[in-house]
Amino acid sequence: MVEDGAPAGGRREVRLVVGGMAHDFDFVRMELLRALGEDERNRVAVSSTFEEFGGDPRTALVSYTCNVEPSPEAALRLRSFVENGGRWLALHATNSLLEWRADGVAGRPATGDFLETLGSSFQAHPPIGPYEVRPGPVADPLTAGIAPFTIEDELYLSDYADEVEVLLHARFGGAAPGFVRDRWPQGEQAVLYRRSLGSGEVLYFTPGHARGHYDAPHRTPFYPHVERGAWQEPAFREVLKRCLGWVCREPVIEGEKA
Repeated sequence: MVEDGAPAGGRREVRLVVGGMAHDFDFVRMELLRALGEDERNRVAVSSTFEEFGGDPRTALVSYTCNVEPSPEAALRLRSFVENGGRWLALHATNSLLEWRADGVAGRPATGDFLETLGSSFQAHPPIGPYEVRPGPVADPLTAGIAPFTIEDELYLSDYADEVEVLLHARFGGAAPGFVRDRWPQGEQAVLYRRSLGSGEVLYFTPGHARGHYDAPHRTPFYPHVERGAWQEPAFREVLKRCLGWVCREPVIEGEKA
């Protein structure tokens, strides 16, 4: 018997990985936990690295990290997880593995188990500012009914390991100061894409920057501006809600541990 209007079915195991540098991870963690908590079947385990994730393909994997590189063993588990039917929702800076050099900040090539599985590697972004996000050429339930919308965020410029299915995109060409690759030709940049690998999929949603006063010690002990980026835009939250619904599929059989 289902009580209090609770949905039927067993629980879902969700692994939420939030951590790294240069972002307000406390804010993001709470926002994602609040959104996942709208379905009480979601049982969420939280960590700041990928090392604790066991790789059961029935578990929904959600990540919001920056400069968090999994160990070779954990990276292989992530690849196996997707290849064996897992779904991974990667947000914002998960594909950012950065190096500070004399000539600017450099991203890694889109190679190796971690970045190849994600399908991309961050290289640069222009200064935070408004940009228009538009649906891609292929109709999809994740973007159905979503009109073009404008957000003020970091527009991610990435390299890709393989072909991806672009569901939302933005047009950009120009300067990305502070990065090694600081000039970009005019072109379409993926904002939401899906990548198939084996029998599983990765969904990558690039907006969602957040930074508070104490989240940029690599720059200053006190950052003067609180940045909430796309989190203030209802259309972003609607797409994020759909993405969370996509990753949280069938419940795990009651009584099992994923």
